[in-house]
Amino acid sequence: MSIAGAKQSIKVGVLFDFVFPPAPDEWNFERDFFDSIQLVFDDAHSSGLLDRPVEVVFRTGEGLPRGSVKSAIDATRALVDQGCLVIIGPMVSENAIPIREYLEREGRTPAISWCGSDDWLGQWTFGLSSGSLPDEPYVLANLMAHAGHRRVAVLVEESLIGEQYLGFLRRAAKVEGLTLVIEERIPTTDHDMSATAARLHAAAPDAIVSLGFGFGVVRLNAALAELDWSPPRYTGTAWQDAFISRSVREAYLGWIGLDLYDEQNPLAVEFLDRFEQRYGRRPAYYTPGVSRDFATIVVNALADAKPLSPRGVCESLERVKMLPAASGAPGTRISYGKWTRRGWMGTGYLVARQFDDVDPMKTHLRGHLREPKVWTS
Repeated sequence: MSIAGAKQSIKVGVLFDFVFPPAPDEWNFERDFFDSIQLVFDDAHSSGLLDRPVEVVFRTGEGLPRGSVKSAIDATRALVDQGCLVIIGPMVSENAIPIREYLEREGRTPAISWCGSDDWLGQWTFGLSSGSLPDEPYVLANLMAHAGHRRVAVLVEESLIGEQYLGFLRRAAKVEGLTLVIEERIPTTDHDMSATAARLHAAAPDAIVSLGFGFGVVRLNAALAELDWSPPRYTGTAWQDAFISRSVREAYLGWIGLDLYDEQNPLAVEFLDRFEQRYGRRPAYYTPGVSRDFATIVVNALADAKPLSPRGVCESLERVKMLPAASGAPGTRISYGKWTRRGWMGTGYLVARQFDDVDPMKTHLRGHLREPKVWTS
């Protein structure tokens, strides 16, 4: 190769501020995530859209709710020091705000996060949230209202995530005409829920909704069974925790939650076809589509960055417009702008699903946001 043709690879960082447990082969989040983004990056290079290959640099740090913010920031700093031009991550809202402060103060590298809090959004920080703390409560209230529920019991994890969810649920309840009959505070991690379940039962709600990261309610089903009570149970994208392990899936059996995978989206189907052709498996759940969307955003920003630097990529991200998404309902798009940092356009990026079986392939699709419920006396 001549000296004029020698090119270094482009470094793209991936930050996991949550350490995933070992997973079974059929539902391995980390493997499915990295295989999906690598497929997009390789296609972009082989097609000539990118004139050099992408090197993925991975760092993990156990942040909140189980670890510390410092661990998550240290992992972010390591990616910046490695020369990454853009970072995919962090994942958890509890860690995202301190990481945003680090990136604005020192890191000066654009990052696109999964987290649901709008407090993450800033000069260097873009969102492609796996859900949304402001949006999800409105979708949940709408679902409950259209199911005929009027009296709702609320479980709120003691965390930033829980608090932000709750504020928006109170507003959404007014829109839909719901009454929040009890607000019960719970820890963010696994704990006995017998006493909590008894208090919920005494409030006589039509339905229960859980607000938080999702680990605080893993024993709720068991506690409700002890009371011989099985009310409708709702949660947001914490429902996706069920793909972490079989035990968490069992804890969410019967729950209705929010997801980003919709098998009616033709781009999701097309990407899974390509994925299966390359890797010989077909993980039909939210991870491949979301990972594909992250990588597609990054490819478009890298291809348009002038110069190919962190600031150049940041400015190029602002020019990403109306990319068709593999996540969400058909027609979901992704756009950014000078003062736009939330990527999803339209409410259809969130879909409601229910676990009917511990096999994730047997989840039941329930639908999307509809007009507010109009109650009649």
